[in-house]
Amino acid sequence: MAEISISFNVLKELAPANFLVFGLGRDSLMWASLNPRGKTLFLEEDLEWFQKVTKDSPFLRAHHVRYRTQLQEADRLLRSYKTEPSCFPAKSYLRGNERCKLALTGLPDEFYDTEWDLIMVDAPKGYFAEAPGRMAAIYSAAVMARNRKKPGITHVFLHDVNRRVEKTFANEFLCRKYRVHAAGRLWHFAIPPVAANATIDGGDYRFC
Repeated sequence: MAEISISFNVLKELAPANFLVFGLGRDSLMWASLNPRGKTLFLEEDLEWFQKVTKDSPFLRAHHVRYRTQLQEADRLLRSYKTEPSCFPAKSYLRGNERCKLALTGLPDEFYDTEWDLIMVDAPKGYFAEAPGRMAAIYSAAVMARNRKKPGITHVFLHDVNRRVEKTFANEFLCRKYRVHAAGRLWHFAIPPVAANATIDGGDYRFC
């Protein structure tokens, strides 16, 4: 319950808000109902599960998505992004960024056109080698938070931080200095936007 309470309290304070959720789950109805006048968008990679949930709850705003990564690539992706300028914080973008494999591409327009107030990363699958892993979701959440144009911070909730990849990518892209809460397997980050001409400390490729 402590994990849910952290996300619940932020959503309750900010609603109506733009709330992006990686993953469709048994709690999707709850999150959508807590943000009745806002936009709550769910992204799900498992087509069979996506079809089942949206058939039972057709009013949910949800898209089936595909990822370009596999969990077994995580270590290589963490090293290689530092040599690809299109992945660097000062130049980072998502839509159409095929050169940066960590950038989520080919998603619906509303994913890119909406400035998200809350982002929950509870998917895609990340517990076997061929699974997509959450590397791209974590990276893309960091990019969207940094590129935010409207006032305020972006709240990012990352689940399953007991796993090595989630923890490592969170520390690399979401930054320990922005972590404001932790409970169980959940970390909560409050990430401010960064001006396009801001100085990047420690090299062009560093997010933190």
